This record gives sequence, structure tokens and C-alpha cells, in this order.
Amino acid sequence: MDEYNLTKEDRVALLKIARQVIIDFVNGSKISFADEKALSSNLLLPAGAFVTLKEYGKLRGCIGCFNPEKPLYKVIQSMAIASATEDYRFTPVKLSDISNLEIEISVLTPMKLIKSIDEIILGRHGIYLKKGICSGTFLPQVATDTGWTLDEFLGHCAQDKAFIGWYGWKDADIYTYEAIVFEEKEFKDKLK
Repeated sequence: MDEYNLTKEDRVALLKIARQVIIDFVNGSKISFADEKALSSNLLLPAGAFVTLKEYGKLRGCIGCFNPEKPLYKVIQSMAIASATEDYRFTPVKLSDISNLEIEISVLTPMKLIKSIDEIILGRHGIYLKKGICSGTFLPQVATDTGWTLDEFLGHCAQDKAFIGWYGWKDADIYTYEAIVFEEKEFKDKLK
């Protein structure tokens, strides 16, 4: 994780950007894009990221991208809107929902193809499975939040995300990545 060093100010800025872009989009207002001159150099670097929305502690949306083709702050803007409106598992967020949302951001390191599942450290590594045209991922915190074993982590990802069956991971390409994970409740005093 040495290549990504997000300060507390960087994290607060990304959380503010995510919330504001969701409010603007859901409200039908002109999107207030962040002023690049006011952002730290860390937020201008390309990086993959996921934006997770929770409502009353339950998942309400989660979408991200791995390929860092845009600056991090732009990825956060896009993924925040997508999480609020495009996650097929949930109805789009309405204006009345926004005050109940808690935002979590996961900034990702580049993916690494592994040779053995013994290389996976639960809680530290996220996994990305790819088999033919099917793929699926779980962020590192999924293993911690669920208390799953490594077999369950791989099985659920294969079955529920990649749709290749519980043991489909056995002949799939498995990649790992790490994430810097932070959420609004960590910075309540800074987000007012």
C-alpha cells in the first residue's frame, strides 16, 4: 500500500465529493465537479476505487472500477453516481434516502494474478475471479464483515458474483488487490 498515501484531508475531500455528486445527480441539478486546483496531488493520480452505500447499516449500493484510467477524484464521482443509481440489486436512491446513507470508499491497489490461494490473506486482500467472460469480485472487508473462511470467500465470490458455481474458482484466474478503506462515520466532525 506504499504507493497510495491518502491523508485525512484527502479522505475527507473524497467523501465530500461522493456525497455532493450523489445529491446533485439525484436532485437533477447540475453536477458540481471538484475544482482540480483545490485538490491534493494524491487525488489527481489514476487509481481504481469502489464506492459503497449503506442505509441503516445495510448494503444499499456498491460499484467500482479497477482500471485507473482517470484521476481518483473522477473515479469517485462516477462510482458514487453508479452506486446510487445503477446497482442492479437495488432501486435507485431517491432524494428522501440520501440523509440515511453512509458512504464508504475503497481505493484499490493494482491487481496481481496469484498462483495459489495460499497467497490470499483474509481481511487484507480483495479477490477478483475471471473465467472466460465471467468475473466477480469481493473487496477485502467482505471477508472480515462476514467472518467467512477462505473457502467461503472464494465460493461465494465464484457463485454469487462471477456466476461460475461454488467451485468455479478452482479453474478461474484469481487476482488479489488491497484497498485503503474509509467511511463517513470516521470523519463526522470534518464532514459538517
